[in-house]
Amino acid sequence: MKPNVGRVDALCRITMGFTILAWSTSKLVKRPNDTMPLIAAICGSMKAAEGITRFCPLTYLAEQKMETIQDHACHHESHHHNE
Repeated sequence: MKPNVGRVDALCRITMGFTILAWSTSKLVKRPNDTMPLIAAICGSMKAAEGITRFCPLTYLAEQKMETIQDHACHHESHHHNE
């Protein structure tokens, strides 16, 4: 798992993730059965984890997709020139 998030981006993710997590936790203390703060807590903790590990799965998938598109375009272009 190679880091794919920069240092500043990681710090922003950690800050926002813990902020969202703190907000949602305070809401869940008042109303434990509320769904929206629970979803926010999950999203906030994921963002904080991405910042700590400096790895974002969505960025990884987007990079893989772009490589596939570029490979396909290069292969198609070289095939087109050979005709």
